[in-house]
Amino acid sequence: MAASDEAFGEKENLLNPEPVNFVPGSFGPRGEIVDGWETRRRRTEGDDWALIRLGTPGLIRSIDVDTTSFTGNHPVGCRVEACGVEGYPGPGDLLDADWQRIVDDSPLASDQSNVFAVHNDTRFTHVRLTVWPDGGVGRLRIHGEPVTDPRDLDLGTVDLASPHYGAAITDSSDGFYSPARSLNRPDMARTMGDGWETRRNRDRGPDWVLFQLATRARVHALVIDTAYFRYNASAAVIVESSDHHQDSEWVELLARTDLQPDTRHVFRFTDAGAELPVATHLRLHALPDGGLSRVRVVGSATRDGRWQVAHRWWNTLPESQAVAVLRAAGVEVAAAAHLAAARPVLDPADLDGDPAAGEVLHRILTGSADATEHR
Repeated sequence: MAASDEAFGEKENLLNPEPVNFVPGSFGPRGEIVDGWETRRRRTEGDDWALIRLGTPGLIRSIDVDTTSFTGNHPVGCRVEACGVEGYPGPGDLLDADWQRIVDDSPLASDQSNVFAVHNDTRFTHVRLTVWPDGGVGRLRIHGEPVTDPRDLDLGTVDLASPHYGAAITDSSDGFYSPARSLNRPDMARTMGDGWETRRNRDRGPDWVLFQLATRARVHALVIDTAYFRYNASAAVIVESSDHHQDSEWVELLARTDLQPDTRHVFRFTDAGAELPVATHLRLHALPDGGLSRVRVVGSATRDGRWQVAHRWWNTLPESQAVAVLRAAGVEVAAAAHLAAARPVLDPADLDGDPAAGEVLHRILTGSADATEHR
């Protein structure tokens, strides 16, 4: 979003998904061309910083401050802070945010990953990296667990397989050419290498991949895309579902269905007139092998599925953001602060204090409150 200085290398390089690719001896108007964020040599007191909006709000588990290729020009040390806020603030709006330090002042080694564990169960939306006194960082990696805002689930059907909503690919049979974890990426594949491709199947059973959905939900449709797989797409798929909430066995959701190469396939479950299938997990079999670019699971959270998401979200919000959520819903400051401080909570009806404020929180957690701008 912003940085204190970008004299030698732009801040955007920090988030480049590719490894650092520095070519020594390449020069431009600003000096040697670097693959990272590098600030000018500081001649006064102070430090440098970069502000990052997380791709998905969630719990941060580790941070890698990677100084690869920065040898005589890496920072001496760093610290990392994080905050959680409503809406879509600009850099200036975050100056007075409730920043929490998640990595204390720590030395940085040159030309390598510097990994710091984070022990904090708060849901954050933004991170601020501070380095001193100046210097360069190649990449910044922030690893964690997405925490879905339940209000997003009230907008209609969503992609229940998307990591933005907390879903995950937990296992697969093979990923020889490219990993299965690409299947649920929220973007569109740009090449064949952006999808999932297994080795050629000579004597084993069908390949498979296991999805943990965002929450317990009703499945409306599957979208199975073989984009860019023209001569090596999977010939067919079988999809099974399981409702782990009910300890159910795997049941067939989509019978064996042939696929076309380089094609987006949509399989609807809303046309049959029967009750929509409920699932927490899906298992897709790719026959006999081959490639898929993306899989979308279009659906809507069940009542208990949304409730589970809402409680995790509410109990991990920073206190200042929890207060902001209630204030936006019309709760007075004192009552909002009381409810935010009383967390973790299972049922707002069990709390002491203003019953009207508790009812507002109950509506937010159950999805009956008016939607407000949020992140």
